[in-house]
Amino acid sequence: MFHRILVAVDSSPARHSAVRTVGELARITGATVSVLHVMATAAELAAVVPLESDAEAGDVLDEAIAALRDVGVSAGGTLANAPTTKVSAAISSAAAEFQADLLVLSPHQHGLFGALFNPPVSDAVVHGSRIPVLLTPRIGGNDRRREGPRG
Repeated sequence: MFHRILVAVDSSPARHSAVRTVGELARITGATVSVLHVMATAAELAAVVPLESDAEAGDVLDEAIAALRDVGVSAGGTLANAPTTKVSAAISSAAAEFQADLLVLSPHQHGLFGALFNPPVSDAVVHGSRIPVLLTPRIGGNDRRREGPRG
């Protein structure tokens, strides 16, 4: 079935659902997982501004890898840099480089106005992907076992 899974995570709480889903799927299939975190930058006048620090990005990546390894999954990871307009291309490139046979990410909900001018990264990835893409839902509510990575 799936042997090489790339999961793209960002700093939003939705990453927990994606990591948890990948962990369960990888345990069942014996897949190796690569975690990707894209450190996005935005252009402001004549400067490029990072949207998070290197330390914050490293923490997001390390947390996801640790959560996967804690459930017995072989996992590693990569940090990448890309402008906000090229995040989907960075994800697709990482999937091709890793030779992933499944790509997992968590979509983000934008309001109508935001979606018109800044379509979700997940839409661009899904429409351009040559491999299966699994979009994981953001799980809400007060169910403790669904709030963060399981240990």
